[in-house]
Amino acid sequence: MAEQRSMSIRVPLLARVEGEGALEMDIQDGALAGLRLRIFEPPRFFEKFLEGRAFHEVPDMVARICGICPVAYQMSAVHALESIFGVDPGPWVRVMRRLMYCGEWIESHSLHIHLLAAPDFLGYANAIEMARDHPLEVRRGMALQALGNDLIRLLGARSVHPVGVRVGGFHKAPAMDEVERLRERLRAALPEAQALIVWAASLSMTDHEQPFTCVAMRHDSAHYNEYPMNEGRIVSDRGLDIGIAQFDQVFTERQVPHSTALHCELAGEPYLVGPLARINLNRDRLPSVVTDVLRATSIDFPSHNPHHSIVARAAEVCYALWEALRILDAYVVPDAPFVEVEPRAGIGFGCTEAPRGLLWHRYETGDDGSIRSARIVPPTSQNQARIEQDLRLSLENYGLHHSEDELRMVGERVIRNYDPCISCATHFLKLKVRRS
Repeated sequence: MAEQRSMSIRVPLLARVEGEGALEMDIQDGALAGLRLRIFEPPRFFEKFLEGRAFHEVPDMVARICGICPVAYQMSAVHALESIFGVDPGPWVRVMRRLMYCGEWIESHSLHIHLLAAPDFLGYANAIEMARDHPLEVRRGMALQALGNDLIRLLGARSVHPVGVRVGGFHKAPAMDEVERLRERLRAALPEAQALIVWAASLSMTDHEQPFTCVAMRHDSAHYNEYPMNEGRIVSDRGLDIGIAQFDQVFTERQVPHSTALHCELAGEPYLVGPLARINLNRDRLPSVVTDVLRATSIDFPSHNPHHSIVARAAEVCYALWEALRILDAYVVPDAPFVEVEPRAGIGFGCTEAPRGLLWHRYETGDDGSIRSARIVPPTSQNQARIEQDLRLSLENYGLHHSEDELRMVGERVIRNYDPCISCATHFLKLKVRRS
């Protein structure tokens, strides 16, 4: 019988995630008796900050929630407010919002794949160390991220905390010469994105299928037959199919003692949101420019191997480049980039697909459009319970008899695989293992 040791492991800070937190494990008699993904950053109170503010202030304020995915917060917010005010900004605004979202998917996924996740798969401590042996891959990631940022800047005036979005549309329409320059860069980058899928699929991955529920948006095919970004119904691979206004009737947020972020559950169980869930539920909506490359790899979707998330992200980078190019090829300068808005009292909902998954907003407004209450459910808080579930399954599959360093390495890899935006969820990694 292997000797059972008492063990305490502390990692002061987890590298390559956004935010701060800790992981604690209790091992008793060789079994995992307790596991807690602690998020201990103080609450950021954005929902309370919004109360009493004018509706036109909301897009710029919610963009400050995250420097990596500000577009997602802006899109969910403006959709919710426009639903209250009875506003339809029209097809030009709709497609431009989709274009801006493409930029965010490209920059966020490219950053995660090349600089945050790939070192785990290739056995490096960080991206700088990895770049010595894989300079072309790191340069590709940085170039794709820059291209995504420039797409956001095209409509948002800047790529971090953009200020071009307003309720009813955009403050300014891009000029044709700006569009043409970006269009050529997108066209040149598309083969690079296809190569990225092949490269991601070639990485060495643990073959560990897990049972979990996938949740994502999906368009009603009678209206749009697109891969989901800004609109759609909320569906799962277990038969869920609801409108976004029904979210809080089906999903439940609860406070856990070890986290300053709420855990969100579906029927009392963890679930997955994000690129792997999206591609599992919407792979039939991907164009051949993506599916032909995926078929040539050894990865099959739908997949319940969490490590295949990196391939799903690569596929979404390729899709977002293709979709952005399709949109810009048909670009016209509009007569006006927005429609006027007449505020009124009401309750509205917005739900879009942030790079990390479903992002749900609910607002109540007064007669003048001022915010009476706000509720925001970010994707990382929805994935928290799934991460803890994955940690338990992965560590037990790996073997709890391994050393502290080996267990820490596996735990960090599992958490980073979800690309958690812990600051959004309110932030990671101290690791404690107690054996008795």
